Amino acid sequence: MTPRDPVSTESEELHVADAGTTTPASDRPEDNLMPGEFVDSDAAAVREFAERAVGGEDDEVARAGLLFAAVRDRIWYDPFVISTDPRDYRASAVAVAPRNWCVPKAVLLTASARAVGIPARLGFADVRNHLNTPRLRALMNGHDVFIHHGYSELYLGGRWLKASPAFNAELCHRFGVEPLDFDGDGHALMHQFTGDGARYMEYVVDHGPSADLPLDAILTRFRATYGEALLGGDSHAGTDEFSAPTSA
Repeated sequence: MTPRDPVSTESEELHVADAGTTTPASDRPEDNLMPGEFVDSDAAAVREFAERAVGGEDDEVARAGLLFAAVRDRIWYDPFVISTDPRDYRASAVAVAPRNWCVPKAVLLTASARAVGIPARLGFADVRNHLNTPRLRALMNGHDVFIHHGYSELYLGGRWLKASPAFNAELCHRFGVEPLDFDGDGHALMHQFTGDGARYMEYVVDHGPSADLPLDAILTRFRATYGEALLGGDSHAGTDEFSAPTSA
């Protein structure tokens, strides 16, 4: 799978495995421009983040790429900061956080796109990560499937395109994969293989698009799958490949 491939034929056939974990999203682009509870695209922090990212660029596709890169790299991907506080999932809070995980980062990309007039919505998929770490696996009850991996869908050129801004470039290099780029011409989702051909990410189930973040449903399923250990926020001790530099 290249960075621009869709989720995969197998995953598309399993589309919307549990309808109860998404808040229905319209396919009409004009219905995906308004702010939401978590996708608070009208918040000052979101507008400032988006305006700083796009600068003076006026081409819509180029603006989308700049937003993707800003969310990807300005916020270090850290799966050990999973909060249960709804306030931490608002795009306005994510925009000023130095570290976060895939769901909040997708919320920010979605909100930032709406803030500059690009229709956007959220998407969620269960993915199997073959580059887990012992520290993270222990908190996941031994599982290697990350449920409700978050990504964004942006409407560009008459199509809904999937884009995952989760892994920042420096972290990708640690794991031996190229960082994803989003050019507005195709999907930008997690790589299926590492640079040396080893298995990396496998999309198991796609849950479909969501108008806003169904946080309660996601946290309920997290607890049922992983227990409480993963939901400790910054309380997790230790370091591993996911750990941000001390300055982040």
